[in-house]
Amino acid sequence: MTLYVHTPWCVRKCPYCDFNSHTAPQTIPEDDYLDALLADLDADLTIPETRPIEAIFIGGGTPSLMSPGFYERLFEALARRLDLSRLDEITLEANPGTVEEARFTGFRRAGINRLSLGVQSFDPDHLERLGRIHGGDDASRAVTAAQAAGFERINIDLMHGLPQQTPEQAVADLETALAFNTGHISWYQLTIEPNTVFHSQPPTLPDEDTLATIQEAGEACLQEHGLQRYEVSAWSRPGEECRHNLNYWRFGDYLAIGAGGHGKLTDPEADQITRYWKTRRPEDYLNRIGSRTAGRQELEHVDRPLEFLLNTLRLSAGVPTSSFPERTGLPLERIHDQLEQLRRRGLLVADEQRLAVTDQGQRFLNDVLEAFVP
Repeated sequence: MTLYVHTPWCVRKCPYCDFNSHTAPQTIPEDDYLDALLADLDADLTIPETRPIEAIFIGGGTPSLMSPGFYERLFEALARRLDLSRLDEITLEANPGTVEEARFTGFRRAGINRLSLGVQSFDPDHLERLGRIHGGDDASRAVTAAQAAGFERINIDLMHGLPQQTPEQAVADLETALAFNTGHISWYQLTIEPNTVFHSQPPTLPDEDTLATIQEAGEACLQEHGLQRYEVSAWSRPGEECRHNLNYWRFGDYLAIGAGGHGKLTDPEADQITRYWKTRRPEDYLNRIGSRTAGRQELEHVDRPLEFLLNTLRLSAGVPTSSFPERTGLPLERIHDQLEQLRRRGLLVADEQRLAVTDQGQRFLNDVLEAFVP
């Protein structure tokens, strides 16, 4: 079990971003938002949650806009409500344009022990095209400042397939990031999502051949530096994987609080798997009384195999075969025919021990998942 906390404010929204983010007011109402988060959690815990929380992930928005004191108070309050005896990872997403060493030091003292820095690129021209508020030098200074503040676990978020980006430029971004020796890099392709500025005003992106060259060159670069891919877009040294994200990709349960946060809970005795989401607009979230849950969806039996595999097959190592009945409440025989067909095509490893895509299956993951669409 993990906990996701969403903070919805940013300095400004990037043109590619489809996350629940909103331009921050001149003064962020930290005290009111903390009260709302705790009221939200209390309303969700009418039936006490006895499972220990193993990781907390604070996403956004730009969580680094909040003060270290905000997080100190949050963690103290969470400790009174949840079992944190097995908590060993607290991740904070940070924007290089909103932090300096003193602030990083405050975050570390508050109990945060892992940072995810939204660098996206070290190239100033690409950062400008992406609408980022920081420059390449700001990004480098942020990584250095985080390390100086005592953070030993740092993820650097990088995007590729950027407007007018060449393979050489994409690899140069990776080389710059790898020089910091942080142990974890998230490297994912820019995609144009609905309800974004880029969707209504599409930039010129690299063609398919260039994208393929970028992908091949980037993967080779990451491997040469000793990082292993453990998820479609996540690379790390052994032991540096993100605990919260691993739980998510393994179809585990996670609580969620904060404007627009999404959670998932399983009740094996009732044979229920519930996804739920919170009120999106910060003003509405702050002003509601009690639960901020805006909606729920019960996963029907027919939908559970695809939901399970959408997550687990993103993992390079896959998952134990036994986790399918454990996490879905369904017998493995439910998907036997599809598994056997994909195994024969060389796209899937499916035996008594493990479910995982092959290298070929990784390249054709959408085709693999299509076999499980109800």
